Amino acid sequence: MKPIIEVHNLSKKYKISAAQSNNPSIRELLMSPFNVLKPNKKGAINAAQDTEFWALKDINFNINAGESIGIIGKNGTGKSTLLKILSRITPPTKGHAILRGRLASLLEVGTGFHHELSGRENVYFNGSILGLRKHEIDRKFDEIVDFSGIERFIDTPLKNYSTGMQLRLAFAVAAHLEPEILIIDEVLAVGDADFQKKCLGKMDEVSRSGRTVIFVSHNMAALKSICQRGIFLQKGQLMYDGNIHQTIDNYLAIQHSGVNERLPLTIDATLILTEFSLDFNALNPVFNAMFSYAERPLINDLSLLIFDQNGVKIANIDVRSQLKNIVFNNENNTAFLTVKMAQWPMVEGTYQVGLSIATAFISKEFHQLMDVYVPSVFQNTDVLPYPSEKRGFVEIKILD
Repeated sequence: MKPIIEVHNLSKKYKISAAQSNNPSIRELLMSPFNVLKPNKKGAINAAQDTEFWALKDINFNINAGESIGIIGKNGTGKSTLLKILSRITPPTKGHAILRGRLASLLEVGTGFHHELSGRENVYFNGSILGLRKHEIDRKFDEIVDFSGIERFIDTPLKNYSTGMQLRLAFAVAAHLEPEILIIDEVLAVGDADFQKKCLGKMDEVSRSGRTVIFVSHNMAALKSICQRGIFLQKGQLMYDGNIHQTIDNYLAIQHSGVNERLPLTIDATLILTEFSLDFNALNPVFNAMFSYAERPLINDLSLLIFDQNGVKIANIDVRSQLKNIVFNNENNTAFLTVKMAQWPMVEGTYQVGLSIATAFISKEFHQLMDVYVPSVFQNTDVLPYPSEKRGFVEIKILD
């Protein structure tokens, strides 16, 4: 059986105008026909040049019928461009995509709707775009209106709807008119929490019914709950395609690679923290710290502070027993400490890491020195993790 979607060497190039990139004033726009040639800093005359930007570059993948795919990546990595090409909104510069099924897409609020038509008229208008006959839309109409929760306003022109009401109706239409392929962008973030939960439940239902779902989101918990497979895009290129848990691990590991923008950090008048890192690539996590000093320091207390993403302290890892292992280099006045841990106590996820330190002169806590992503312990096992809403911060290992 052939894949429902085939993507072959898909690339999309945009031109960025040099004139537009300089934020021209109204006067400059009016004078632009006379300013094709401009002097550079050395007085030479150069024609303004457009620059090329590849939003996508040589993307290849197949999607089978019934798969749920999460597409992950930072803003500007080509996710929305890919969806627009699949939705036939914009053509590729190179390559092609083959779709074998009826597609419904919700890429932004109001996609496929006409603002002068009523909600009722837009349901039939959007359904006809999907290739449905009137009797097919009639059969689903009450269910669509009930799901959207806007029955009181169904005969009101769409231009009088709030953004949230438009989103409710748009999602209800896209999800209930039974397309073989459903594409949803981050647009669901516009809705309230209850509606988001309702939408995620419907997407899971659509997926379980054997239809194909492509979901772009920055909500990792939602992606894990709906999708079995993930595609990770970075700078317009496909970085990883595989199990959703492994895809998210790879993405977040790059996002939170342990770069310390606050360093060097002054501890006291004689001591400066110059390096601070956590390495999860080894069998046992490794913590490294390097200090520079004016006088050989006496560190009395040292511990790692772990915070959740809301800044709440959830753990303190005491490393005082390792202070005797500090290596001093008196030639360049540096001190280095490496601490190996038997295990990282927290479950997978993103954490903020700080430091509590006391010397002969001060006692301080430094928060948010770095973000770290802890990978899943389940990625190489046959055991499926509990859903995120059932898990805490710590997981106790059971001895065999």
